[in-house]
Amino acid sequence: MRDQAHRLRQMVTEQAGPAPTDGARVLAVTSGKGGVGKTSLVANLAVSLAGRGRSVAVLDADFGLANLDILLNLNPPRNLGHLLRGEAPAEEIPVEVVPGLRIIPGASGVGEMADLDPAQRARLVHEAGRLAEGTEFFLIDTAAGIGRNVVDLCAAAGEVWVVTNAEPTALTDAYGLIKVLWSRDPDARVAAVVNGAGDEAAARAIHDRLDRVVQRFLGRRVDWAGFVVQDDHVRRAALRQVAFVSAYPRCPASRCVAALADALLGGKGGGGRGVARFWQRLTAGGSR
Repeated sequence: MRDQAHRLRQMVTEQAGPAPTDGARVLAVTSGKGGVGKTSLVANLAVSLAGRGRSVAVLDADFGLANLDILLNLNPPRNLGHLLRGEAPAEEIPVEVVPGLRIIPGASGVGEMADLDPAQRARLVHEAGRLAEGTEFFLIDTAAGIGRNVVDLCAAAGEVWVVTNAEPTALTDAYGLIKVLWSRDPDARVAAVVNGAGDEAAARAIHDRLDRVVQRFLGRRVDWAGFVVQDDHVRRAALRQVAFVSAYPRCPASRCVAALADALLGGKGGGGRGVARFWQRLTAGGSR
């Protein structure tokens, strides 16, 4: 089994070529439960960072049910499914949303993308990482849950935001995901983002509920990344397929995302491992 794992890593490395070298900050944004606003957060955070003059690449890593492009009304002619099938080179995949922001779209409703083997997944993510070279931020919008793709991507990134809300099922699933992430990589920097809270006090209370459970059963603390308030402008923007930070820059939710962007720019939560390190860790972990 160990020899097989070694051969797999060697094969993927030979197919993909040398790892990219850059200092991008790599952040995986994930959730234990779907429907908590994870993709909306990623899209608006990316737009907010780009609006501050930062270069950002976003990988839609919900490979089989990708919808980041739908949220931003992009309709890309190519996606990672075309790359996997050899129908398009990697350079044709990214879509520029605004200056400084590139989206690397996944595929939606494509069964083969939802069930990638380790070599296929590593190849796709390596190509995405190569396309992210030269950017300051590489954001990864994972699928929800504790599937292998999610855990491997988060472990490789090393810096993870777990999005949750006040629903008991969302908090339970967030705890389950955090437990799995730390069992895979005890050094991963995991922080929670509370979405849809009434205000900061309510968001802090939700985080504290999660943190108490994590402390009780895992003996650790889950960091506080920030929050996004409940705001009808989020729904309106989603119906228009635009980022709410662009359509309604002064609304309460936009101010929350701006605070999250400022925290990232200020270095809160620690620096990412860079795309090169991300690729190396993903390749090493893909055969586990």
